Amino acid sequence: MKIAVASQNRKEITGHTGMCRKFWIYSIENDAIAGKDMLELTKDQSFHETSPLEPSPLDHVQVLIAGGMGTGLARRLQRKNIQALITKQTSPDQAVEDFLNGTLKTEALEPHEHGHEHGHHHHD
Repeated sequence: MKIAVASQNRKEITGHTGMCRKFWIYSIENDAIAGKDMLELTKDQSFHETSPLEPSPLDHVQVLIAGGMGTGLARRLQRKNIQALITKQTSPDQAVEDFLNGTLKTEALEPHEHGHEHGHHHHD
């Protein structure tokens, strides 16, 4: 089994999955992490830039864990038989361990519209 975790800074789980271009790919064997590799996409390969019908470098994973994702991307992953999970957990390793143990706390998907604020707070 393969689990992808969105991690733009390589340390923490990324919130905006559509724009994310770095994903940890965990290889799972016997319900344990057997390996972990960084998959870097080009900007043109990001979910934001590609059509849902195009093949993606992430098509081989069964689960994608992220900090946030719009319903459009979640539906797109579902069509590719990829389970999309949203979590507030920030550590990729811990999120995968929790998923394997059945203890990963997940969040509901957020409706996603383009052109709105993404929860960025601007301080004057």
